[in-house]
Amino acid sequence: MKKIFVCGISAVLLSLQAWAQTDYISSGKIIFERRTNLEKRFNDQRMKRFVTEANKIRIESFQLAFNDTSSYFAVLPSNEPEEMAWLTTKNAYYQNLNESSQLMMLAVFGQNVYVQDSLPQRIWKITEGKRIICGYECRKAIYQKNDSTRLYAWYSPLLTPSVGPEGFCGLPGTILGLATEDGGIVYFAKKIDLSKPKQEELLLNPGKNKVFTIAELRQKIEKDYGSTPWGKSLFNDLFRWL
Repeated sequence: MKKIFVCGISAVLLSLQAWAQTDYISSGKIIFERRTNLEKRFNDQRMKRFVTEANKIRIESFQLAFNDTSSYFAVLPSNEPEEMAWLTTKNAYYQNLNESSQLMMLAVFGQNVYVQDSLPQRIWKITEGKRIICGYECRKAIYQKNDSTRLYAWYSPLLTPSVGPEGFCGLPGTILGLATEDGGIVYFAKKIDLSKPKQEELLLNPGKNKVFTIAELRQKIEKDYGSTPWGKSLFNDLFRWL
């Protein structure tokens, strides 16, 4: 009887230990790979002349550092020569989760433009779809931005902060996969480091640069460039994620 009791206690302890090992995670660093299909991204014939079968898929790496109060998403510098790097955006996002605010650095004509605003309020539809990303089971969610734009996200509830690539948030967990409906732009986590990021890895400083709101930047771009075909393309591309 004693042996049975001891075995029972041991089983309970092992069960508790296994449960503890799957505890929720509130901080870490995630490396994302972004694949951009340039053929799908550009409709303008003048832009398509730069795109060939050999270079139509552009691959870039980003890092999302986060804890339970803030996050920072930015491109990782590459040591390789970047052919036609200007064809893709490399925006950065700092989010203050406690204050529901974000500071963005957006690339506009080779210049960094800073935008301060509240965190976006998106209506997500959480589905029954699931997939494994970097060893974490993720749930599929859909965001219908407008009549022509639908985005898919895969998030893990085990990573508790509501953060993700390109400043996406609002789901009950961290987004490990993000894609446009046509597959033109796809983000997937490739590596997850559970070490707590340093404070300097969670900062975006605009310095003395002018800081816009999203509404102010929209008005400026529409006023300065809205009448040109390439200006409209810039506007659509810049606000693809906003």
